[in-house]
Amino acid sequence: MPIKDYIRTIPDFPQKGIMFRDVTTLFLNSEGLKQAIDQMIEPYISQKIDKVAGLEARGFILGGAIADRLSLGFVPIRKAGKLPGQVISQDYELEYGSATMEIHKDCIEPGEKILLVDDLLATGGTAEAGIKLIEKLGGDIISCSFIIDLPELGGRKHLENMGFEVNALCEFEGD
Repeated sequence: MPIKDYIRTIPDFPQKGIMFRDVTTLFLNSEGLKQAIDQMIEPYISQKIDKVAGLEARGFILGGAIADRLSLGFVPIRKAGKLPGQVISQDYELEYGSATMEIHKDCIEPGEKILLVDDLLATGGTAEAGIKLIEKLGGDIISCSFIIDLPELGGRKHLENMGFEVNALCEFEGD
């Protein structure tokens, strides 16, 4: 079954007019989740990667599984106030608001090759915040990997214009 068929759409969440693409239905299906992880690691099996960074929260599920499969360490990028150690912060805009992401200061060494992972690419704001945090620590983003791309919101184009490779397993038209 195609990955897209495992994903449900919830209208008007988190606010009216948003069509929320919910990957929890994919995560609930062991075959669907395995298939998604298999497809997400495919482009990176022979690449030199030092760590996988996942964006809160669904990027943790995917990033942890991908890091395990590739025998790499995992770096959580969290919403402000959630990490216990010394952090650096980055503000960003969402398609329906704004927020701040943080990363531990000591989780990436300069020159390390990082794969950035999340479930969904919309405007690219969250991914850009993650990229900026990783780059502040001296990490090099080798690619950005997502399950879903919402092409009408321009996130892929935005990240590619910044010079980053983007991979997504499926697309949904509309918001």
